[in-house]
Amino acid sequence: MTFQPNRSLEQEEVDEIVETALEENEVVLFMKGSELMPQCGYSQRALELIGKHREEYETVDVLESLAEYRAALESHSGWETIPQTYVDGEFVGGSDVLAELDERGELESTLASA
Repeated sequence: MTFQPNRSLEQEEVDEIVETALEENEVVLFMKGSELMPQCGYSQRALELIGKHREEYETVDVLESLAEYRAALESHSGWETIPQTYVDGEFVGGSDVLAELDERGELESTLASA
């Protein structure tokens, strides 16, 4: 098998990945990169904020098919920006919203509601 840079997944496959992640996990962060290697500052910030209040959560790296993930997530959230955090299948926000919730002392309870 040869390496194909910028190979995207089919939209249906990405839609299925998003649906499964939302159904099977209490807290999901769709981000650029992975927990060990975030690929943007906003994703890093979201990881840090969630990690302050939760040990267990799922992350999904959207970089393999960024356009398809944006489209799939926008149908759930109305936003096309990444990262996006979901709790019990409901959209919470990106790193800026997580930071605001944390500053108001509401992030822990938001993440714990799962």
